[in-house]
Amino acid sequence: MLTIGQLASYAGVTIRAVRHYHHIGLLPEPERDASGYRTYDAAAVVRLIRIRTLADAGVPLARVRELLDADPETFADATAHIDQQLRAQIRALQEHRRRIALLGSGDSLALPKDVVDYLDRLRATGASEAVIEPERDAWILMAARWPEAIPALMAEKTAQLANPRVVQLYRLIGRIAEDWQDEELLRETADLMSELLEEAAAGGELDRQDEQMPDAAFIRLMDSFADAAHPAVARLRELIAERGWTGWTRIEKRLP
Repeated sequence: MLTIGQLASYAGVTIRAVRHYHHIGLLPEPERDASGYRTYDAAAVVRLIRIRTLADAGVPLARVRELLDADPETFADATAHIDQQLRAQIRALQEHRRRIALLGSGDSLALPKDVVDYLDRLRATGASEAVIEPERDAWILMAARWPEAIPALMAEKTAQLANPRVVQLYRLIGRIAEDWQDEELLRETADLMSELLEEAAAGGELDRQDEQMPDAAFIRLMDSFADAAHPAVARLRELIAERGWTGWTRIEKRLP
């Protein structure tokens, strides 16, 4: 007859595991002998090995009892079902691995591929990380609110990068991030922004804002996000207002 330590050793498990199997009813507890100790026979070793083998194969403990006492047909059906569940778990884990592999940088976190590609193109123009980071976080908000609009918005934003003055604007903003109290630099940036807005208005781009961003409360959220991102934003908003424009996320020509 075996002690609990010998039983655990022969079955290749820990004493703690044996006690757990007792607790959940998988392994019956033997009666105590005259000395007050529980002793185990060969049948207990066999049952414990079968429990361990099923558990090691990925069978949930909640189903181990069913399989231990099943006839061959029931056992085959149950293991086939468990195999299907394991395959589903494997596919889910593989998908998690695929997504983790895509997170090569912070840009990929919570952003669709269209936005990641746009940020890569923006970075390739020479835009600094001080510009990229707040832009990335703003697009996280936009993509969460209007995911269906992102492909068209990104196509438009990517096309804008072909305009040297848009690239220059991003470079000016990068300089502002380093020295936001340079009033001459701020005014130069506001002048360029105003010129680009005039072109956008003439091309009908500003007329599509209501269609692309119809939620006024969300626009206010985006504006507050921009204001909090950098102290220069408030001053730039004042300067473009002097040049006839209102708003930030959604910009309109101010009426005379």
